[in-house]
Parts: sequence; structure tokens; C-alpha cells
Amino acid sequence: MCLEEEETNSEAAAAAQRREREERLRAREKEWGRRAVREKDKVRGRVALSQNPREKSQNRDKPLSLPRPRLHRSLSPISFSTTMPASLLPPTFLPHHRQRHRLRLPVPSCSPSSSVSTSTASPASRYDFEPLLAYLSEPSTVASLTSPSPPPFVPAPEHRLAASYSAVPSHEWHALLRGLAASDASLPLAFALLPFLQRHRLCFPLDLLLSSLIHSLSVSGRLLPHSLLLSFPPSLSDPPSPLLLNSLLAASAAASRPAIALRLLALIRENNFLPDLASYSHLIASLLNTRDPPDAAILERLLGDLRESRLEPDAPLFSDLISAFARAALPDAALELLASAQAIGLTPRSNAVTAIISALGVAGRVAEAEALFLEFFLAGEIKPRTRAYNALLKGYVKIGSLKNAEHVLDEMLDCGVAPDEATYSLLVDAYTRAGRWESARILLKEMDADGVKPSSYVFSRILAGFRGRGEWQKSFAVLREMQAIGVQPDRHFYNVMIDTFGKYNCLGHAMDAFNRMREEGIEPDVVTWNTLIDAHCKGARHDRAMELFKEMRESNCPPSTTTYNIMINLLGEQEQWAEVETMMSEMKEQGLVPNIITYTTLVDVYGRSGRFKEAIDCIEAMKADGLKPSHTMYHALVNAYAQRGLADHALNVVKAMRTNGLEASTVVLNSLINAFGEDRRVVEAFSVLQFMKENDFRPDVITYTTLMKALIRVEQFEKVPVIYEEMITSGCAPDRKARAMLRSALRYMKHTRVA
Repeated sequence: MCLEEEETNSEAAAAAQRREREERLRAREKEWGRRAVREKDKVRGRVALSQNPREKSQNRDKPLSLPRPRLHRSLSPISFSTTMPASLLPPTFLPHHRQRHRLRLPVPSCSPSSSVSTSTASPASRYDFEPLLAYLSEPSTVASLTSPSPPPFVPAPEHRLAASYSAVPSHEWHALLRGLAASDASLPLAFALLPFLQRHRLCFPLDLLLSSLIHSLSVSGRLLPHSLLLSFPPSLSDPPSPLLLNSLLAASAAASRPAIALRLLALIRENNFLPDLASYSHLIASLLNTRDPPDAAILERLLGDLRESRLEPDAPLFSDLISAFARAALPDAALELLASAQAIGLTPRSNAVTAIISALGVAGRVAEAEALFLEFFLAGEIKPRTRAYNALLKGYVKIGSLKNAEHVLDEMLDCGVAPDEATYSLLVDAYTRAGRWESARILLKEMDADGVKPSSYVFSRILAGFRGRGEWQKSFAVLREMQAIGVQPDRHFYNVMIDTFGKYNCLGHAMDAFNRMREEGIEPDVVTWNTLIDAHCKGARHDRAMELFKEMRESNCPPSTTTYNIMINLLGEQEQWAEVETMMSEMKEQGLVPNIITYTTLVDVYGRSGRFKEAIDCIEAMKADGLKPSHTMYHALVNAYAQRGLADHALNVVKAMRTNGLEASTVVLNSLINAFGEDRRVVEAFSVLQFMKENDFRPDVITYTTLMKALIRVEQFEKVPVIYEEMITSGCAPDRKARAMLRSALRYMKHTRVA
């Protein structure tokens, strides 16, 4: 009963509000009509003074053309007679029209002498903004509006101009702002309009206007978020609002600027604002849209931040997170996220499941990839597609299982899933790795018979197979084969060819392929430049590598994070520390995020040069950026201390590594043994070996070789054969260096006996 009375009261209140609203509209219509009649009479009076008596009598007989007031909510504007001059109608005279209009604004020039054209104004626009745009285009006005400090007084003409626009509704200002942002010529007017609206309090909230402008620029691909923030006076962005920060974050992600997006996310958290799911979705999407795989430390930081915010991801965000961790070669984390999504009843997209299958296959965990494929695709939960079969096929090719790879192709044909070029490319790659070149050629003919014409990518996989087997000379035969069937090499093929020649230090052939690529009109991409620069660095052609880097910057191909990592390593090897700092600054200015490889490279080059303070500072800076040091980084620092015989410092690094939650690996412990050996502390070196045995670390051939080198250094030659026998007993096959150590010890023992 109480509920019925409450519903009756709410309905009565709503009806009363509707009646009150209609009465206000009716009164406003009457007032507008009276004002229109008065203005009409004034105009007729002015016209009558300039007419002869006959024209007066004709005009007197004409009826007034006033519209009939309507009480409909979508009120149409009052239409006036064409005899009424436009100058008598200020912008605020026209009534507020509730229906939205899309403004077609003229594009004014921003020069001082330019005037705003009125010929292109849309009839749908009910407000004349041309006087305002003309005022905003003056340089003195722009300087006054964009000044950090407010002026002592506002000019009277500006006050009058602002007063004439006091009745303009907010959606009209948003439409005007979007129109100005649509063109580079009128964009300065959009920037000047914002402080004008703020100064005269014409539109609220201002952050919504800023977000609208940012979105317009982001859609057109003309937004640089960091420069946009700096272009506004401090009063417009201080303090920043969640709406503005989230808009900038979304725009940064859309522009593939993950570094700026991450800084904005940190700024959101510093101001105690709560990021929304859209912010994380945009940020993950920006990391997925880059050529390089997402950085694992950044992904773990984002996932931890998402959990701290107590936000529950939806199915699209779960799918993006799964895809990101899979692309970052972290299949275990991707599987954990998949289980979390299934636990709350969410089914990820097929591309996320395909990404996990691909990551498991690349890691050699084909059994798990196959189980996941059976669970989601063959069970009917998600319809199997060609990409899913290709992901499973990649795993079989990775482990060299040709029989299972051929079975995947047969099953695709049985299920009605058409194999594509990537399917045949993977099989061709498998045959080439196995040395079955004739089988690969037969498969190419079958591919052509099935209506899938071989492309340059297929031949690039053949070339990659020969590269892996060290048969780089067959590159020319592959090129002749593809040209014989009318397939032209593309950028990817040339990239593989340049990498093949660079890997075996055939820099002349690599440059010939690079020049031929350009002659055929194929522009090098970032992979081409990185491969060529890295090949010259490894070939000790440092000057030529610097020249290629300068050519890359002068071309239309901006350097990537990998490019800067290569150059930092090059400059560090030459101990050009000022240039290293310059390269890091330039990298950050380009909006690129230093990743684990960047910091590991810095630690390595600083450590090898004995600049241990700078190396430790890099680790601390990395932690401050929210990144977690890796085993490789600690190994680089331990190895640097070992090369100089600083065993205690190396031991402290291993302890710090374990304090930070990272277990020491066999590689790191081998470097620690080397450090004790260089310091002639054989007892401590063998204590590390004992530690490895007690904690389930398997000593390898490097472990025993390093111990033998330490014994030779302290002239304990008789113990070297004992360590060599222990190595063979433990199942380690001795390599050339281990056998050389044994021969050296036996030779010294022989000379000692003779003496």
C-alpha cells in the first residue's frame, strides 16, 4: 500500500513539473512574440521614412508575418521578414533552440590582417560567431588570453562581446570547438577560445571542453598530448581533473605513445583519482599496437595497479591482457588470467586464446597448446579459424614434429577451414629446417594447385631455414627460384636476407641487398635499419653504424626502442658516456619507453668499464620507474665485478638479488665462481659449487671449466684432473675449452716433475 501511494505521489509530482515547464515555455513564447512585434514596428517606421506616400499605403496593407507559437518541446526558431536588417539581431536575441545543430564554420585565417568570411556559414548555425572569431584572431588578444598571469583589467569591447554571447548554450560551444579543431588553419582559434570561455564564464565545465578538443585532435591524428598540456595556461590544467587526464591517456594510447600514457596513469594515481577500465583498455591497446612485444615489467605493473584499484576487468579487457602477456612471452601469466576470466563466467575472444596457443608453441610447450586448442576450438566453445590452426602448427614446427604438422593441415581440410599463406609458410619452414628442400618445392606446387599463390613471405621462411642451418650461400638460389615463378621480393624478404648476411659477417652482401631493395622502390622500415646497424656493430664497423643511424633519422623512419638499445651498446663499448646520456634523453623525448633490455645494456656497458656507481644508479632508476630487475641484469653486474676480481662486490649483488625475490641462476653462480677465481680465493669458489649441489642447481660445463681455471691460477694443477673426472661423472660433456684446461694442467704438472 505504501508503495502504491509513493508511486502515485511521484506521478503527480512529474505531472506538476511538466505543467510548470509548459507554462514557462508558453510565457517565454509570448514574450518573444511581443519583442518581435516591437522590432517589426521599428523597422516599418524606419522604412516608412524613406518611402513615398504610395509605398507607405502598400506597406500598411501588408500583414505581419509572425509565426504561430507552438507548445511542442522541440521549438523552432522565429522567422523574421527579410526586410529586417541582420545588424538588428544580436546573437543573444534568437531564442534557445533545443534541437542540436551541426555547425559548418568558416575556416578563418589567423593572420592579423585576415577577416572571417561569412559566405560559407551554414544556415543551420543559429549564432553568429564571426565577430568572436575575428577578435580571437588578433595577436594581442591571443597574447592576453594565453598569458600565465591574468591582465589587470579586461577591455570594454571584450566585455561587450562576451555579454552578447551570454545566452549561447554549452552544446553550441562544443560544436564550435570541434569545428575549429577540424582544420590546422583554425586550430589556434580553438586554443584561444578556451581561455576566453573561462575568463568570462560562458561555458562549464571547462574540462569537458578540453576533453572534447583532445578527442577531436586524437581522432584526426594531430594530437601530441605532452605539448598540448604545455600549450595551455596553468589555470586550465591545474589541478587536473580525472576527465582531462583520462582523455589525455586515451589520446596518448591512440597515438601509440605508451610512455606518455604511463606517465598520465601515474599522475592519475598521484592525485588520488581512480582510473577507469577504459584507461587500462586504451593503455593495453597501445602496447599491443607496437611492433615490439610489450615489456613484461610494464604489464606486471599495470596488472598490479589494476588489482590495487579493485576494478574487475570485463571480457574485452581480459582478452587484451591475455594477448599482451602472451605476446610478451609469458604464457603462464596469460593462462592465469584465462583461468580468472573463466572463474567469473567470462569467455575471452578467440584472438586471445590463439595468442596463448602461439606463445606456448614458441616456448616448446606443445602438449599444453594442443590441450588448450581442444578445449576451446574443437569442443565448440569458439569456432576454429585459420589463425588458431596456424598457432598450433607453429608449435609443431618449433619442436620439429613434421608428422603432427602435416596432420594439422589434413585436419584443417577435413574441418572445412581453408589454409592460407601462413599455413603453407610454416610447413615450408619445417621442411627447410629438416633439410628437405625438395619436399618444400613440392609443397609450393601443391600450394599453387590449391589456389594459394606463393608470396615473398613463403620464400623468406625458406631463407630463414637456411640461415638457421648456416647455409647462407643458398640465399642466391632462393632468390633465383622465386624470380623464376614470377614472385617479386618484398621488404620482409630483404630484411631476412640482410639479417642472414649480417649474421655471418658478410656486410658487403648485406649492403648490396639494402641498395637493391631501395632501387626497386621498397622503402626500408625500422626492422631493416635495426638489422643493418646491428650487423655493422657486431662486425666492429662502428663508424659505418653511426652513419647508418644518422641516415635512418634523416629518413621517414623514426628509430624504435630497439634502435636506441643498439646505439647505447655501441657508444658504451667506445666509452662515449656523454653521447650515451644524450641518446637516453633523445629516446625519452621521442615518447619511447626504456625497457628491460635498455637498462640491462646500460648496466652491462657501465660495469665492463668499471663505472659501478652508474650501473647501480641504473638499477635504482629502473626500480623507480616500476620495473623489476631481471636475472640478466644482475648477471651483467656480477660478471662485471668478476672481470675485475671484486669478489665481495659480486657476492653482495647476489645477496641483493635474492633479497629482491629473484633466485640465483646457474649463470649467475658461475660468474660468482669466476669472481672468486680471479681474486685467487679457491675455497670460496668451491663453496659456491657446494651451494649449487645442496640447492638443486645443476653445475654445467662452464661451472667446472671456471673451477679448473681458478685452480690453474693458484697453481694447484693436481686437482684439475679430479674436477675433470667429476664433470664427466655428473653427465656434462666437456667442450674444447675444458679439454684445453686439462691439457694445460697436465703440461704444467709434467714440467714440475721434470724440474
